Amino acid sequence: MTKPVVARFCPSPTGNPHVGMARTALFSWAFARHHGGRFVFRIEDTDAARDNEESYQLLIDVMRWLGLDWDEGVEVGGPDGPYRQSERMDIYADVAQRLIDAGFAYKAYDTAEELEERREKARAEGRPSGYDGLHRDLSVEQQQAFEAEGRRPVIRFKMPAKDWTFDDLVRGPITFGAENVQDFVIVRANGQPLYTLTNPTDDALMGITHVLRGEDLLSSTPRQIALYEAFAEIGVGDGSTPQFAHLPYVMGSGNKKLSKRDPESNLLGYREQGFLPEGLLNYLALLGWSIAEDRDIFTLAEMVEAFEISRVNPNPARFDLKKCEAINGDHVRLLSLDEFTDRLVPYFQSAGLVDDPITEEQHATLASAAPLVHERTNLLTEAVAMLRFLLVSEADFAIDEADRAKQLDEKGLEVVSAARKALAGLGEWATESIEGALRRALIEGLGLKPRLAFGPVRVAVTGSRVSPPLFESLELLGRDTTLARLDAALA
Repeated sequence: MTKPVVARFCPSPTGNPHVGMARTALFSWAFARHHGGRFVFRIEDTDAARDNEESYQLLIDVMRWLGLDWDEGVEVGGPDGPYRQSERMDIYADVAQRLIDAGFAYKAYDTAEELEERREKARAEGRPSGYDGLHRDLSVEQQQAFEAEGRRPVIRFKMPAKDWTFDDLVRGPITFGAENVQDFVIVRANGQPLYTLTNPTDDALMGITHVLRGEDLLSSTPRQIALYEAFAEIGVGDGSTPQFAHLPYVMGSGNKKLSKRDPESNLLGYREQGFLPEGLLNYLALLGWSIAEDRDIFTLAEMVEAFEISRVNPNPARFDLKKCEAINGDHVRLLSLDEFTDRLVPYFQSAGLVDDPITEEQHATLASAAPLVHERTNLLTEAVAMLRFLLVSEADFAIDEADRAKQLDEKGLEVVSAARKALAGLGEWATESIEGALRRALIEGLGLKPRLAFGPVRVAVTGSRVSPPLFESLELLGRDTTLARLDAALA
């Protein structure tokens, strides 16, 4: 009987969450969901110098915003907790001691200077410069002598002298020669366990069957497989080894791997800019995978249905911000007008344009205006910029100075004056009558082309050359406010 799939996501709470991290979480989540398995979300926070509680909360927040729910892990619990490594130190200490007692690991007392001297010599002689095993078989007396000198040992895992071959679910069979995988540190001299121990220990104890992770961790895989073999001997976990899938790099500009410091890497920035989580995830899915050759737009449910790890492309994937925005725009347009309006509310609240909670009157205004910008919006913040003129207080209303200089010169003010006269005498304040009055006054009366006729009016009333359709905007703004703003521009 095939074991049920259990995949995991285990980030470190250091700094802001980034898009590469989200892509790994997405693929792991989609893999688990596609196979009807479980998805585990745990936190690797053993580095006290770099990990912090704020970053931990950001990770929780961003996973919830993205909608990548988890079956076990932080905040939700489960049978194999705790799910923060900082709360599992006793477990790692116990496993490390059992590895030593069974002969799979040993204490090494080399100083940093001794290690570097031997590495330099190995490099000069053309030999691999990893650990040479000098302290593999120290006697009790030798260990005591080193400790009498005040040396504090690290704990190293004893790598078997053999080649390592495994079948990567993305890259196929991969082999590492024994000479390239030397004994490695699993516990620092200060007693702090490294991810080389904590990660496989947690995977074994939590029954993880599939490990999807970044290509940068590929070289550590033989070490982890060796640990799983040792775990089987000492009774840690059920004796099985997970299958590995190493995901391609996400590349930024200049053919460089996208780093945490690149602006387009900051995951929280996408929420602030007005990306929908489903739009962002759709684009991240395309960084190494596709649902079909002729299709870019899909829902998370459709991705889960279609996701096969074997179809992930091992080649690096380039992050294209313009394409990401375009795909997000497609998802914006898939929203119903009611949902689009609801998604806009937090952004209008952040801009101080509506109350929190939003009033019925404000919500009605926003719902009336939403159809004017729905088809024009790629990012939700663009709608805020376009509709600001409707919700801003008159005391805070301002005309963009660059647009004022271009549109409200002497000729432009003549247009505004003619528009003011035409609109003041309107009986019915509705889109059709507003359009008719302005066309008669400006196109027929002044002989202007539409672009020259309506540009000054748009800037005077909305404050910008970029706004929703003019006549509909004036209807929503209302007669009194429209005329007052035209007067202010003329003044």
